[in-house]
Amino acid sequence: MKKILAFAAMLILVATACRKPNDNPVPQDEPFIDSVCLYRPGDYGSANWRIPAILCLDDGTLLAVNDKRKYNETDLPEDIDIVCRRSADNGRTWSEPQAIIEGQGRGRGYGDPALVQCENGDVLCIFAGHNGYFQSTDSDPICVFLKRSTDRGLTWGDTVNLTRVLWDASSPYRGSFVASGNGLRLKHGSHAGRLLFAAALVRRSEWVSDNYVIYSDDNGYTWQRSQMAFCAGDEAKLMELADGSILISVRRSGARGYNRSNDGGETWGQQGLWHEMTVNACNGDMLRLDDTTLLHSVPNSMQREDVSIFTSNDEGQTWKSPVLMTPGPSVYSSMTLLKDGTIGFYVERNPSGACELWYYRFNRQWLAQSVSRVQ
Repeated sequence: MKKILAFAAMLILVATACRKPNDNPVPQDEPFIDSVCLYRPGDYGSANWRIPAILCLDDGTLLAVNDKRKYNETDLPEDIDIVCRRSADNGRTWSEPQAIIEGQGRGRGYGDPALVQCENGDVLCIFAGHNGYFQSTDSDPICVFLKRSTDRGLTWGDTVNLTRVLWDASSPYRGSFVASGNGLRLKHGSHAGRLLFAAALVRRSEWVSDNYVIYSDDNGYTWQRSQMAFCAGDEAKLMELADGSILISVRRSGARGYNRSNDGGETWGQQGLWHEMTVNACNGDMLRLDDTTLLHSVPNSMQREDVSIFTSNDEGQTWKSPVLMTPGPSVYSSMTLLKDGTIGFYVERNPSGACELWYYRFNRQWLAQSVSRVQ
C-alpha cells in the first residue's frame, strides 16, 4: 500500500508541476504546490538544521523558526541556536536567518521552538534549554524558556524561565519540555484568547513521560499547568474543535494517542488511540483547514520516513486518506494557514542522512486532488 501511495504522490507532483516559489503564481482555482529548501547542512556555517516551526501572523507575515545545530545534529545539551526567517509574500522570498537566542556552549544551548500569536498581536516563542531532557536533574535541569516579540518577529525580548510552572523538586518529575511547532490560541467560548502549549514531563522513577498543558489568560505573562492530559506520552499538539473543546494528539510508537478537554485544557477525559494512524513515534502537527476539515502531519510509517498529511472530517474522531508529502527519510513537520487560504508546510527531509528544512506551499485544490487519488 505504501508503494501505491508513493506512486500516486509522484503522479500528483508531476501533474501539478511542483513549481519553485519565485515562479509566477497560477490561478487559485488550479491545483498547485511550491517548494523551496530553506536550509541544507553547511549553510550559514552550521553542520545541521532541525525542528521546524512555522506560523502565519495576523498581517500575513510568515515566520519559519528552527534549531541551528552548529556542530552536529544531536539534541540538547549540545550547543544549539534558535533562528528565525521571515517572509512577507507567502514564502516566495525569505529574510536572512536571525538568531532568537544563541547557545553559549555545551550545556547552555537552546532548542525545540514552538510559536503562538497572542490576542494582543505579540508573538511568543517557547523553547527548551541547557541540559538534555533525560539527563535533567534538580541541580542541573532542562529548562523551559519564553521569548516575546512585539514587532512580529523582527526583534525578541528578554528570556523568561517557565520551568517551575511545570515541575519542581517536590514533584514526581525531573524535567520537561514543550513540543516544538505550534501552540494554540483559543478563538471561541468562555476561554477565548487563552494560550496553550503541550508539554512532556519525564518521571523521576523511570524513562517515561506524561503530557500536561500550560495555559495563560493574559497574553503569556503568567502561566498555569493543567491536570495530566495523557499518561505515558511524548511530544503533543493541540487543536480547538468546533464545539469549543480541545483535542490533544500525542506522539507514541504505534497507534497515535489522543484525549479531549471540555474546560479550556484544564482537565482531560479518557485517553484513547487512533489505530488508523499507526506510525513511528515522531512529532507532527495539526491544522484546522475549514469548518469541516482537520489536517494532521506525521510520518506514515513505522520508520522516520514518508511524512504525510492525514484528513479528518469528523473533528478528529477518525483520520483517513494520507497524502504523501516527502517520500523517503523525513521527520518533524509544522503547518500553518496562510492569509490567502493556502497551506504552509515546513518539514525535515533527510536525503543524505542529515536534515534539510523545506518549505512547501499548496492550495486546497491540490490537497483535494491528492486526497481523491489515494482514496
